[in-house]
Amino acid sequence: MSAAAPGPATPPAAGDRPHYSLGVDLGTTHCALSWVDLAASEGERVVQGVLDVPQLAAPGSVEAQPLLPSFLYLPHEAEFAAADLALPGQPAQPFIAGALARARGAATPIRLVASAKSWLCHPGVDRRAPILPPEAPEEVPRISPLAASTAYLEHLRRAWDAAHPEAPLAAQQVTVTIPASFDPAARELTAEACRAAGLGAFTLLEEPQAALYSWIQASGGAWRKQVRHGDLILVVDVGGGTTDLSLIAVLERDGNLELQRVAVGEHILLGGDNMDLALAYGVARKLAAEGRQLDAWQTRALAHACRAAKEQLLADDAPASVPVVVPSRGARLIGGSLRTEVTRDEVLQLLVEGFFPRVAITERPQVRARAALTQLGLPYAQDAAITRHLAAFLARQSAATAQMEHLPPPPEGATFLHPTALLFNGGVLKAAQVEARILEVLNGWLAAEGAPPVRLLEGAQLDLAVARGAAYFGHVAQAGRGVRIRGGTAQSHYVGVEGNMPAIPGMEPPIAALCLAPFGMEEGSEVELADQQFGLVVGEPVRLRFFGSSVRRQDTVGTLLEAWGPEELTELQEIELQLPAQGRTAGEVVPVTLHARVTDIGTLELHAVPVGGEARWKVEFDVRTPAAEA
Repeated sequence: MSAAAPGPATPPAAGDRPHYSLGVDLGTTHCALSWVDLAASEGERVVQGVLDVPQLAAPGSVEAQPLLPSFLYLPHEAEFAAADLALPGQPAQPFIAGALARARGAATPIRLVASAKSWLCHPGVDRRAPILPPEAPEEVPRISPLAASTAYLEHLRRAWDAAHPEAPLAAQQVTVTIPASFDPAARELTAEACRAAGLGAFTLLEEPQAALYSWIQASGGAWRKQVRHGDLILVVDVGGGTTDLSLIAVLERDGNLELQRVAVGEHILLGGDNMDLALAYGVARKLAAEGRQLDAWQTRALAHACRAAKEQLLADDAPASVPVVVPSRGARLIGGSLRTEVTRDEVLQLLVEGFFPRVAITERPQVRARAALTQLGLPYAQDAAITRHLAAFLARQSAATAQMEHLPPPPEGATFLHPTALLFNGGVLKAAQVEARILEVLNGWLAAEGAPPVRLLEGAQLDLAVARGAAYFGHVAQAGRGVRIRGGTAQSHYVGVEGNMPAIPGMEPPIAALCLAPFGMEEGSEVELADQQFGLVVGEPVRLRFFGSSVRRQDTVGTLLEAWGPEELTELQEIELQLPAQGRTAGEVVPVTLHARVTDIGTLELHAVPVGGEARWKVEFDVRTPAAEA
């Protein structure tokens, strides 16, 4: 249950600090906005609530709900009257956002924009191009993943401003959450959406950290009694579109407990959306066995209907079954609809056994041979077993604490990193049976290596924890006291450097990887590689290759890798660009030194400075069209 909105506050004078710390969960399936009243909060006593967001629940019917479903519906021009879509304090839009969008899209999925956040981090598409809905016919308008994300943020901003005209959102301190596994390009796109939505000053915070901040705040100071020095907290966050895995260590310095992020998992496009689709195919098979065959359009519509059924059946007071209606494509929309039921037992069997099977710690996500031709779409994980992804993550990080100060070394013979505490987050984990299965599997792995079972950190609000934790983080940052999670960059970042060698038939020059930002490099910090010179090609199209690593922690700024294993470095999206010649000959190779900076929002900037000169070329690690700044 969300708290009521705070009462009127005195308008802040120019130059005053913000009155509120706002936390925005920009989720794959839901968005939420939480607030902390900075003036009324002190020490462990925090005055906090969640904004009820006005949205269309039905044509002409506005309801304020704590969650804004992350769906846009692009209606036909004759589908609604203007009055049906009017929202107080909101200008007319060519789309519907929120509850009505989700409901309407279940019947007409070709007009529904969903999973915009997953598309926002997809390096294989132009995320500024109008590509959503991906399978819409030509007569249906489309929008970009960036525009959809901006639309959700604008909806939240206008809702807040309407409720608090004395404290507009642009003048408040805002923290927007992102998956821990977002690469710098996806972070930059999220930041661009924030700026386009008029958020003013904002910070980006990783979702697992936000969930842990929420748990800390909800404990009222008792968190220090639930964890101790040397603990490793595993955060398992299974949301609508992604599974996020993070490890955070509990350290003691000068008699005080501190938290430090140890590791972040890869970006796993696996979550509630996959489960909705799996449930839809299960229902389709049941209908086919009854002689009622569905076409592809009906199956897509069924997936949206199954999402609503899943959410009802996983609620605390869930019924034994809920009806599901599959719309007809013919003129007899109602009479031609197919009806069936989805039971709670069916959902739990699918979720638990299909996505959280009992596996050994030695098992890894399965990779199947792929067809040469495939439809363009999201790069979903090939293996649906989240427990296999968890095993791979813990095994890959087995040595993550070996060189960390104030932490005991890993046990001799350990094949994976042993967590001692567990925090769940994400709507999928509302189901007690899913929680129990993860605990069973994880504790089985630990018992096999003689380690004690993990302690479950309870009390998290799975739907609202990320928004609430983000708002609390802003309060802690503003106040300058309270526990902070030390993080920095979630990966080490490298740029490719092409070797200089004579031409050899059939052989490309070798590529080395130069470390620009080691793991844990703090936001806002910058480094110069003044002792290393490289050649920079200017005046003609070139490409920059970037790499990331979540396991190489010993590398420092300037480390040049000539070779690496397949598990050590992952190639990220390359950038094609043309650096201005600045009076030089096109194709000239200019001797430069490099200057790297991690921005305040976690994106990476690379500057090339000509030797003996002051002008520099700047390349931001994002997905902009080929260009660069001099």
